[in-house]
Amino acid sequence: MLDVGDAVPDVGLKDADGADFTLARYRGKPLAVYFYPKADTPGCTNEARDFTALAADFAALGVPVVGISKDKPAKLKKFADKYGLTVTLASDEPGAMCEAFGTWVEKSLYGRKYMGIERATFLVGADGKILRVWPKVKVKGHAAEVLEAAKAL
Repeated sequence: MLDVGDAVPDVGLKDADGADFTLARYRGKPLAVYFYPKADTPGCTNEARDFTALAADFAALGVPVVGISKDKPAKLKKFADKYGLTVTLASDEPGAMCEAFGTWVEKSLYGRKYMGIERATFLVGADGKILRVWPKVKVKGHAAEVLEAAKAL
């Protein structure tokens, strides 16, 4: 997994509308990037709603928030519309961004091993270097914790 001081990879993504973009579009300002396993599941929904509830506070600090999963753009659009999400949701369907950040990991459930996205968040500086990492995120209170770290920038 990428760590403090590492440069953010410039990998192509699709937004919820299917448009191409990279995280480089945010260069010059700080950025919060969170990886989540699957849209419209309980933990991922709560996390996205928590970041959305604090979106105005992040915006006031000049810190955009981007949530990344391997879901297709159409699923992200439906997810955003269903819950009124205002944070940017990005599709890394091929998995290149997850691989580059190190969030595509082997997981285990009931003894069965499989590959999946580890819930993690990265606070990125205006220079494109990682300032803080939250690996293995627990959703409750997490968005507020990221906001507090962003306030210290």
